[in-house]
Amino acid sequence: MGKLIVSITIFLAIVSCSSQKENLQIEQKIKGVETGLFDLTGQSNSKLLLIDEMADKNVPGVSIAVINDNKIEWAKGYGILKAGTSHPVTKKTVFEAASTSKIFTTVIILNLVEKGLIKLDEDVNKYLRSWKIPNNEFTQKKKVTLRLILSHQAGFNRPEGGFSFEGGKKPTLLEVIKGESPAKNQAATVEFVPGTKWQYSNISYIVLQLLIEDLTGKTFAQVANEIILNPLKLKSSAFLYRLPEELNKIKAETHDQQGNPKGHGLHPCAFSHAGLVTSPSDLAKFVIELMNTYRGQSDILISQKTANLMFTKAVDLDPSEFGGISLSQGLGVLLRGEDQNIGFFMAGQNWPGTTSLIAGFPNHGKGAAIMTNGIKGELIQLELIGAIGN
Repeated sequence: MGKLIVSITIFLAIVSCSSQKENLQIEQKIKGVETGLFDLTGQSNSKLLLIDEMADKNVPGVSIAVINDNKIEWAKGYGILKAGTSHPVTKKTVFEAASTSKIFTTVIILNLVEKGLIKLDEDVNKYLRSWKIPNNEFTQKKKVTLRLILSHQAGFNRPEGGFSFEGGKKPTLLEVIKGESPAKNQAATVEFVPGTKWQYSNISYIVLQLLIEDLTGKTFAQVANEIILNPLKLKSSAFLYRLPEELNKIKAETHDQQGNPKGHGLHPCAFSHAGLVTSPSDLAKFVIELMNTYRGQSDILISQKTANLMFTKAVDLDPSEFGGISLSQGLGVLLRGEDQNIGFFMAGQNWPGTTSLIAGFPNHGKGAAIMTNGIKGELIQLELIGAIGN
């Protein structure tokens, strides 16, 4: 018995020492990120400090989750929830995910495709019930399909001024799509022949929300819960205009270019393009699941075959639109690299002031999710990605 106790004591000492060493290495990595931001302006070769960049760009709060070896290696929050208060941003803080919401919508559509309810290359009007895409000179030549919508090649317009509405009146989803009062946006229309060019469109994803609700007879939030949020146990995530109190208490406020609090940028009924509220850790779990699926190690959301289709180039993008970076469009995601070095990305902004960015490299088990509560946070996110990958 004495020898057994000695052996256990030695084992526990080794485990403790190993754990301390690992914690120290992670702390060093965190410090390296906090002090190693890349200057994207090219004005300085010196690395930038995260805290300085937040102050310079009027971004009160930032939260980061870093993925390594297919798991969340570390997560940490910086700054405050709202300017003028002392409530800190933590790794549990939730933010508006903005256009990273589109990847969730994409996975919902692909899940429904796998169930045989819809097809990627059929005329979308075959599935829409409460509204149809108006036929015009462009749709006479080629019809709008799900594949074209998911790769932003369907020809849909980009309504100027976002999706505002009159006074305190809340539009329905149909009023948004039709551009009818109290919605103030332009109606969803096809303005060039589908499949002939790439044009990013928020309203095309709102059409997908209507399709999902028409097809299932459920709200978009219910379908998102059933297909993604509940199976992955993303307890800090919701597609809701009015959040549950437990999430509302830890939600970061949005801030404009001057760092002034501006309420929120959520739409009361259109969620599929930018309506997710979540934490970087929940986003990172979603990224990890997609990476595992791509490698054939999970099929909770979609199959490996479908994940590979999602991360297959549909069209090359103009580098001038992305700061000179060569990217391509997959289904619902931006892609960089190919084969073993394939990476997927999605970024977003919700006016008046929140930003989100996710990145994943399936064959390397690495990635990140970064969220901020300031409209200039997009710049900080790009600087952070460089530091994380260094």
